Amino acid sequence: MQRILTAAEMREADRVTIKDRGIPGIVLMENAGARVYELLAQRCSPLRKQRVVVLCGKGNNGGDGLVVARLIAVREPQTDLHVILFANPDDLTGDAAANYRMLRGVDIDPLLVTNSKAWSGARRKLGSATVVIDALLGTGLQGPVRGLQAEVIRNVNAECGRACVVAVDMPSGMPSDSGEPAGEAIRADYTVTFTAPKISQIFPPNCERLGELTVAPIGTARSVLESNPKLKLSLLEAADFAALLAPRKRSSHKGDFGHVLVVGGSRSKAGAVIMSGAAALRAGAGLVTVATAAGAVKAVVSHTPELMTIPAQETSDGSMGEGSFASDWLARKTVVAIGPGIGTAPENIKLVLRIAGEAWRAKVPLVVDADGLTALASAEATKWKRPASVTVLTPHPGEMSRLTGLTVKEVSQRRVEIAREFSEKRGVYLVLKGFRTLIALPDGQVLVNPTGTPAMAKGGSGDILTGMIAGFLAQFPKADAAIVIAAAVYLHGLAAQRAAESEQTLLATDVLGALPEAIRSLRKD
Repeated sequence: MQRILTAAEMREADRVTIKDRGIPGIVLMENAGARVYELLAQRCSPLRKQRVVVLCGKGNNGGDGLVVARLIAVREPQTDLHVILFANPDDLTGDAAANYRMLRGVDIDPLLVTNSKAWSGARRKLGSATVVIDALLGTGLQGPVRGLQAEVIRNVNAECGRACVVAVDMPSGMPSDSGEPAGEAIRADYTVTFTAPKISQIFPPNCERLGELTVAPIGTARSVLESNPKLKLSLLEAADFAALLAPRKRSSHKGDFGHVLVVGGSRSKAGAVIMSGAAALRAGAGLVTVATAAGAVKAVVSHTPELMTIPAQETSDGSMGEGSFASDWLARKTVVAIGPGIGTAPENIKLVLRIAGEAWRAKVPLVVDADGLTALASAEATKWKRPASVTVLTPHPGEMSRLTGLTVKEVSQRRVEIAREFSEKRGVYLVLKGFRTLIALPDGQVLVNPTGTPAMAKGGSGDILTGMIAGFLAQFPKADAAIVIAAAVYLHGLAAQRAAESEQTLLATDVLGALPEAIRSLRKD
């Protein structure tokens, strides 16, 4: 996993690296410039045929840009290179000043711009640029950009549509600590950030202005971040799941991989529980039993004959109520998933609460989705606070609104904070679905999932995820529950990406067909 940092957390990581680990700041700056140069060499090759304009501010971000310019000048001397420095050289300090001197040492004299009049002449270089390197402002920005810098940002966005725009660390004008824009910002084709991604680079809408994001190491040891207990936001990576998804032993049998009980559906609405049951099987559970209304059993078996069924007593509307429950439902079950298609009538709610209570008493892991979340939202908090077993709730923003009493807008604006507070208070694993699905853990950690596609915005996607989470928990009972849940979420999105030839035509069940390929792609060789 990669830590996701605020600007202040990034400054602290740099401080520790320089002061405590003995790596000089100028080395970090040199490495930062080298990583940007490497991207340029790959994406804008051959550089010697490009017309490159490097825009440098007076701070460390500008210093990074000066390093990039020097490396281009030394390694690609035929490049048509123009460096514009938005500062008086006498105002440069520290490592940025040193790199200005080194740039002069390789016979590159930056064009100096300190006011709008000077810029009106210098900006003509933008019109014919094929590559623009944005090193104006870094992660230290506070509030919207104004004055000359805002003018430059507007001009770059308006006049460099045909050029490849590469942002150094952060597109100028974009805040570090929020997904919400603060004002005008550079629209980049590529962004190379250093050490760790920043909050605005992960969450929308700002993350959509980065172009392709590269997170480049520049000398800060991973242990600097991992040893900081204050860092509680992380981005999932494919490598996090390689060990979990190792090939099974040849002597394995179905009893080794758990038995999932999926409770849901009704006589007229069997689809949701079918999808969840099938997903649990496809995710790798050894056995899956679906407890559903008697009138829905035929549909379940005819769709997926590998599913076992419990035909439950129906209520008058063809669904299930508390009286449908039998004491042996949970016997020898490894995981219980409840909610898909179960209904929200008073009798349905009573059944959900009864099964949840039974699972917690038996210390059986529980996954709750859809109508099951509505049932929990209607219950008194004391009935399900801090359960004794692993409990996973998988709400979308509307369901999270009902669980918390907040508006959907509030949930959407404060997703990380709300998910963290809820998970810590209730002692549950919370999967808050949406673009950049969050997995909040009871200890306050929040994991961010980078996989997925807009094609998943279709009925049934959540039912597939519920089954996958249950199937993974069943087959990996001794593994870290956070990693197991995260693997299901990551693979759900990854499989959808692989299946989505068209964003309009993807069906939720298509994800299951792409799951084997997605799993193989994460395994170690």
